[in-house]
Amino acid sequence: MNTILSVAILVTLCTSLFLVIRFRNLSLEGGDPLPLTAFMAILFTSGLDVGLIMFPLTEFPVYESEAAYSFTNALAIEFGFWGFLVWGFYFLTTFYFCVVEPKLKLFEIGWVKLINNGVIIATCAFTGFLFLSYLPSYIEGISDPVRYGLVAAVVLAAVLSSTDIRYVKWLGLGSSVLFFGLIALFWLTSGAGVAGLAESASNIRGYFTNLHRFTSPLTDYHAFYLFWWFAWSIMIGQFVARFVGGLRTYQLMLALLIIPSIPIALWFSVLYFYHTEAIALTGGLQVSMVIVGVIFVVNSLDSLTRLYSENLGLTVKRLGGPGYVAAHWGLLFGLILLYQFTPLRIEWIGLVVIGIYCAIYALTFIRREGLKPQVATQTD
Repeated sequence: MNTILSVAILVTLCTSLFLVIRFRNLSLEGGDPLPLTAFMAILFTSGLDVGLIMFPLTEFPVYESEAAYSFTNALAIEFGFWGFLVWGFYFLTTFYFCVVEPKLKLFEIGWVKLINNGVIIATCAFTGFLFLSYLPSYIEGISDPVRYGLVAAVVLAAVLSSTDIRYVKWLGLGSSVLFFGLIALFWLTSGAGVAGLAESASNIRGYFTNLHRFTSPLTDYHAFYLFWWFAWSIMIGQFVARFVGGLRTYQLMLALLIIPSIPIALWFSVLYFYHTEAIALTGGLQVSMVIVGVIFVVNSLDSLTRLYSENLGLTVKRLGGPGYVAAHWGLLFGLILLYQFTPLRIEWIGLVVIGIYCAIYALTFIRREGLKPQVATQTD
């Protein structure tokens, strides 16, 4: 599987580089364009989930203890798993759904549509499963009934939010503001000051000096992350492409690589200071992480529920409000339980997505004549 993953990463990176060079000045605009700030807020909060909040403090010790990661520090490894280069997956799919899909409509082919929406639903459920799995680490002594009840309530909130695109937009903006607030809270509480934060953040340069190492799996755990990014990539590109507001190709690439990486770098740097200084998290800090984590889960699930429900025609208009909520809540919460009680893995979903990539590459080549009018509109 890791060989397939390495080849897939190489092909997508080369494709992205080709698109930036060949169509660098092509203006991209979706059906519901938004200003850059709003677009990036929706992308950031839809394209990430609770793992960004809850994983790092548990993973730093692992990266420090395993030989495979010894070429740099734990903060650089964590950033490499979440930031910068991996956002190139979203660039490729956003470009595709802005430029190629409107012309060729490959995702309207029956079998492609069916598999793609199956992937979206399964990945939605995995987000909820991660939240379910990590709750005991941040709410000490939480009972199973409360844990499952909280996850069920979060899924319900996400489905309710997905009933109107306005809720999705506002929740995306609000989530971004709350995330920066969380960073500020942890930073001020840590006592790191500007100098301490800067010293902690300086460790991220270990990622950029070893950038080539992150283009293929370092370990099976790194492969898990990369399959996870692949699993998200098509559906996030499909969802956020509608909000692109006239960016040129190179601007979209730069925006995706740099802008989301800034808050990720700040958050990880603050947490790394807590780790290196062995600062224990107080109950209030843990609760704040859970609250923002809940909002991230809701924000991820509502945008993806909105996407697959529209793709499959299972909308509020068709099912009615109560029917819509009952159907999608039951589907997502049922799949979360499936992850919990079966061997179902996100790596399998990522592998299916790589298969979709292969099919779309082939179909795009076969139907490439349909793209010529679009290529002709490029401005140099």
